[in-house]
Amino acid sequence: MVDTSTGPVIPPAVLSDLGPAAERSMSGGLRRGPLPMSLLPEPRTSARVYGVAALEGSGRLRDRFVVGALGWRPGTRLDIRERAGIVVVRGDDQGVFRLTGQGHVRLPAAVRHWCALRSGDRLLLVADPAVGLLLVCPMATLDEIVTQAHAGVLAGGVS
Repeated sequence: MVDTSTGPVIPPAVLSDLGPAAERSMSGGLRRGPLPMSLLPEPRTSARVYGVAALEGSGRLRDRFVVGALGWRPGTRLDIRERAGIVVVRGDDQGVFRLTGQGHVRLPAAVRHWCALRSGDRLLLVADPAVGLLLVCPMATLDEIVTQAHAGVLAGGVS
C-alpha cells in the first residue's frame, strides 16, 4: 500500500484580498470587524393602553380595562365624534353621552353609521391617559394605517 498525504481541505485565506488590517493581525489570527447590528426599537415611553373589543348591537364596547386607564367612572359625560374614520371619545363635562353604569362606552348610532360599524365588528381601542382620549379604530381604518406604515415592505413583494 502506498502512503499518500493530502493537503488541507480548506484553502488558506489570501491575505492580499482581506486588506492591511488582516495582514497586520497575522500573529493573533485573522480578525474581522464587529458584525453589523440591527437597530433595536427605542424603549416604550408612551402610557397608551391598547385593547380589542367587539361592538355589541346596542353600540356598547365591553372593555373596562382600556377605558379604566383613562380614570373615567360610570356616568362620566363624553363627547363622541368621528374623525377620518376613527371614533374620538373625550371626557367632557358638557358631553351629550355618558359612560354606562358598568363603565362601558356606548357608540351612538350616527357614529356607527358614519363608520359603517356593525354588531360583532372588532375594534382597536387606544386610550391615551396623558390627554384623556380614547380612539376607536375600525379594522378597515387599521388596515389603511398598517398599509401606509409598511408601504416600503409591502411594495417589495414580501409575503
